[in-house]
Amino acid sequence: MSYSSIFKPDLFRNQTIVVTGGGSGIGRCTAHELASLGAHVVLVGRQPEKLEDTCAEIIEDGGRASWQRCDIREEISVRQLVTTLVQEHGAIHGLVNNAGGQFPSPLAAISQKGFETVMRTNLVGGFLVAREVFNQSMCKTGGRIVNMLADMWGGMPGMGHSGAARAGMDNFTKTAAFEWAHAGVTVNAVAPGWIASSGMDTYDGAMKAIIPRLKDGVPLKRLGTEAEVAAAIIFLLSPAAAFINGASLRIDGGASLGNAVWPLPAAKNNAPFDGFHRAVTPDVLKEGD
Repeated sequence: MSYSSIFKPDLFRNQTIVVTGGGSGIGRCTAHELASLGAHVVLVGRQPEKLEDTCAEIIEDGGRASWQRCDIREEISVRQLVTTLVQEHGAIHGLVNNAGGQFPSPLAAISQKGFETVMRTNLVGGFLVAREVFNQSMCKTGGRIVNMLADMWGGMPGMGHSGAARAGMDNFTKTAAFEWAHAGVTVNAVAPGWIASSGMDTYDGAMKAIIPRLKDGVPLKRLGTEAEVAAAIIFLLSPAAAFINGASLRIDGGASLGNAVWPLPAAKNNAPFDGFHRAVTPDVLKEGD
């Protein structure tokens, strides 16, 4: 089997595209689709095992990929990473700023260290990677950057540190889009809602119990798929999005709209897009079957 993308097979032929957090979840799925469309995908993350596994999958499927270990929260490491990539691959045509992470907690219980760690992972790290990619490559050749947000538009109760970081990334996206457009660089973002992804299996306790019920708060009455997020990212990286700049695209099935007062009837006619041939259902969603 191969990735069932709706985009033409050679869309990113001869292009190098970097995917941070490319070893799992949405990043892994996006990397697979990019490779299926002809790109050489560079997977970046902190855990070599995950990067190696995803890289091997892509190569087994006939794509081109490589990986680099990097803690995107460390400025010197990020600068060295991008220098190495430019030396090895030449121009960087696209960046998917996907890496991130958080833990559930009410604001009153989050320590300064915990808050700052999540901010560095979800905001500062993304800024560092984007800045270095722009300064070392895209300022000369142009390119596309897609940042990762979340459904934080009405606040993010239970994950206020992540909500603050993602809101900051939304504003960074707009500023970078304005400042870097002169070089032929577009900067946009995607904001996934509840997506059935491997990250769901990292939670336990109260959050784990809530996850199987999340679909009840979505007007479409289901969770999104990794492939549905990847497809939006691919579009924003593509030539078709050449005049889209500074936009944040919500991929949440309408969950960020309306309010709890308005009842949500049963939904129909909204089959998910399951293009990812290696997708795996999170264990936490299997338990209720």
